Amino acid sequence: MPLLTLQNASIAFGHVALLDRAEFVLEPGERVGLIGRNGAGKSTLLKIIAGDHKLDDGVLWRTPALSVGVVEQEPRFAADTSVFAAVAEGFSAEQALLTEYHALAHALETGAEQSSSGHTSLEAQLERLSEVQTELERTGAWGLASRIEAALSRLDLDGDRPVAQLSGGQKKRVALAHALVAEPQLLILDEPTNHLDIASIAWLEDLLVGFNGAVLFVTHDRRFLDRVTTRIVELERGILRSFPGNFTAYRVRKAEQLEVERVENAKFDKLLKQEEVWIRKGVEARRTRNEGRVRRLEGLRLEREARKSRAGQVNLAIDDSQRSGKLVAELTEVSKSFGTRCIVRGFSGRVLRGDKIGFIGANGAGKTTLLKMILGDLAPDTGEVKLGTKLEVAYFDQLRDKLNDDATLAETISPGSEWIEIGGVRKHVMTYLSDFLFSPERAQAPVKTLSGGERNRLLLARLFARPANLLVLDEPTNDLDIETLELLEELLLDYAGTVLLVSHDRAFLDNVVTQVLAHDPQAGEGVWIDNAGGYEDWQTYLSRRPSEALLQADAVKSATSKASSGAAPRKANTNAPLQAAALTKPLLKLSNKESRELQALPATIANLENEQKILEARMADAGFYKLPAAEQTTAQTRYAVIEDELLAALTRWEELDALSPTGS
Repeated sequence: MPLLTLQNASIAFGHVALLDRAEFVLEPGERVGLIGRNGAGKSTLLKIIAGDHKLDDGVLWRTPALSVGVVEQEPRFAADTSVFAAVAEGFSAEQALLTEYHALAHALETGAEQSSSGHTSLEAQLERLSEVQTELERTGAWGLASRIEAALSRLDLDGDRPVAQLSGGQKKRVALAHALVAEPQLLILDEPTNHLDIASIAWLEDLLVGFNGAVLFVTHDRRFLDRVTTRIVELERGILRSFPGNFTAYRVRKAEQLEVERVENAKFDKLLKQEEVWIRKGVEARRTRNEGRVRRLEGLRLEREARKSRAGQVNLAIDDSQRSGKLVAELTEVSKSFGTRCIVRGFSGRVLRGDKIGFIGANGAGKTTLLKMILGDLAPDTGEVKLGTKLEVAYFDQLRDKLNDDATLAETISPGSEWIEIGGVRKHVMTYLSDFLFSPERAQAPVKTLSGGERNRLLLARLFARPANLLVLDEPTNDLDIETLELLEELLLDYAGTVLLVSHDRAFLDNVVTQVLAHDPQAGEGVWIDNAGGYEDWQTYLSRRPSEALLQADAVKSATSKASSGAAPRKANTNAPLQAAALTKPLLKLSNKESRELQALPATIANLENEQKILEARMADAGFYKLPAAEQTTAQTRYAVIEDELLAALTRWEELDALSPTGS
């Protein structure tokens, strides 16, 4: 029996139909990802299903007594409440008792003379605590208390901390805890990955995959959709279309659907052309008076007009500036601390023209601090920062706070003028805004009427209207729809300038950056590593390098050995684990045979990885399991053998590389 059903659902804002006789069914245990263009009505649909919004027409049926938990895009809590009280909010009488019990217990535990409940003496506190315990037992609220404590523990939250002190990501965790405590049959999430760092996103994926109820959520994080969803539902032009499987499966089926549409449209256009020729015969057409055919032609024209009016693609283009110097920035042994906390320790590196660098790290790790030092906006405590020449910087994050909510979109892009110059070509501001899917009517609307995704699209329009050879993008992917994300990826790949990117979108990082500056918590406070490739390459590096415990043990062993021989111990370099590994490397010379083996191993590893990818793709295909059992077994056995051969080759490469005087 389904949890809820939408039938013939319609809702419109003005002349725009967000739902147009839409149909939707949600079954127990499903994890449904809702996707669609910015402004298509996804958040409105979530509010309708949650019961916070009414349909203009149609029917929403929900199973009797359906319990729903909702986590909004921007959770709101009273500023003076604690985390525990915020999680317990909504449970009426139980909330007050539980909040008071928690405050009393905390006051007694910490030895506070006065609790938040106003009891000043220890005797009074103990007496009131006993009364509250009795009342909790009488009302059966202890079960709720245990669920709250379990949720706080599971989400790594301090129940005594004021909500006002929390970051955006921590507030999102509080909202999740509040929703989970109610043990809903349906959990609704609007952009759950916003404000979360990569580790928190991975944690949330695990949480939702293990959730017992149904989940309906909106997100544009493609990796998140791939990991969590059992079904993708696309909202397009008021219609809901369902695609079983995860986001990767959706893309395959969507491509097939678009190809069918392309063929049908070609047939339609051919038929329309034939009908136009017929109607223009004039006298003969009027003499035959084939009114049915005339009406059909009018219908074809209306359908073609409807096709033309459908939302197009965002047309992104950057106004390229003059080229910067080859060196954009050079950092030499820079360090930065705030109070007793070290954010960057002894970092050295270069940024060259054309680099596309991603910054990876947990919230609060110091990504923005390191970024500002590279730009020269923040001076290091120690070390030197040298900036290149002819730099023209366009900073995405700086524009967020400069948007005037009362100004129109046109005024935001080109204040005081109807024209804008992009790449030496004058363009009317309305035409430019239409490239970003803003209609002329929308261009005259105030900024405050925009949704979160539309606001980010406007920021991109403003950013790209400025000549720049260094783009600094701090979380540009928040709220952008998937199609715009992919177009932005293509634009940045083709961009001849330099890109510095802070993002928690793993797919976006992998598709855009050529290297990452990653915070390495295992190597010590303030340590940043420069690693080639994207997010997955960073994860591969972390999985293959020796553990810190092993490196430290080797360093101690080496120091002890030198001390026993009378040599002065060498100071360990805590900034770079690879350098620490190099300190312990024995200075041995490879034989000619070993040198040849070392040179051949990278090609061997690459061949094995390629064969592994081919087998993975083959086994992932649905048709694979229709093959004879013997053929399936052969492929699976070979895949397991490749795993062993690859591990052996990598281990051997590390051994030989460690023995090589020029090894890393």
